[in-house]
Amino acid sequence: MSPELPKKFYEKELRRLQAQLVDMQAWVQSAGARVVVIFEGRDAAGKGSTIKRVSEFLNPRVTRVVALPAPTERERTQWYFQRYVPHLPAAGEIVLMDRSWYNRAGVEHVMGYCTNVEYHRFLHQAPIFERMLVEDGVVLLKYWFSVSPQEQEARFRSRSEDPMRRWKLSPNDVLSITRWEDYSRAKDTMFVHTDIPEAPWFEVPSIDKRRSRINMIAHLLSRIPYEIVKRPEVEIPSRPPSKGYERPPRNLENYVPDYAAERLREVAP
Repeated sequence: MSPELPKKFYEKELRRLQAQLVDMQAWVQSAGARVVVIFEGRDAAGKGSTIKRVSEFLNPRVTRVVALPAPTERERTQWYFQRYVPHLPAAGEIVLMDRSWYNRAGVEHVMGYCTNVEYHRFLHQAPIFERMLVEDGVVLLKYWFSVSPQEQEARFRSRSEDPMRRWKLSPNDVLSITRWEDYSRAKDTMFVHTDIPEAPWFEVPSIDKRRSRINMIAHLLSRIPYEIVKRPEVEIPSRPPSKGYERPPRNLENYVPDYAAERLREVAP
């Protein structure tokens, strides 16, 4: 196993790659490209934190994160892929999918939320659906984040003890500890049916989260044939002279209390 990536190197390299992501986004806009990036994998494997680093400096009007809730009663009666289609990108857009239609091959299958008929229909239709997207010009990238059972359990315990991150734990997450082998078999079967030349799976080992983020972002950039787009420089104009505007008296407006100053006095020695 590789040693943990040094923090100083990680932060410098992450910043460099994030600058390249900004360049890539500019090309997507300019070229009218459509990009879908799927993030799948084990619970607590680092998908969410990687998505955060990918999108951190990107324009949210161009790059959208899609994380759908459980389907409604109406959506359960639709063609399975129907609820995902409205979230696909138009020209000049990037969609980052925090889990995707592959819910059916993973949690829905393992936890019994779909029938065997629905499950096998998905395995048949998913490659067809993805080939249609690619044939229509969509750039489709699929990443699977993996983690060891020991590291997954350690991260679950860390989350359960942290009130700021406890919301990340769901009943299904916790049950995944007891269904490790079931999820492993489901993943293996999913890969057999959906690891196609037009849209292959790429695995991201993520015991070291820093390393996995760097590796995933670098790979993403290598798979999109972007070019540097020359953007016009923005000139900041000089402020024109005043035309006699006078601000209304401040005592007529409602201000947020200076909580920071109050807290500073409280904590001051």
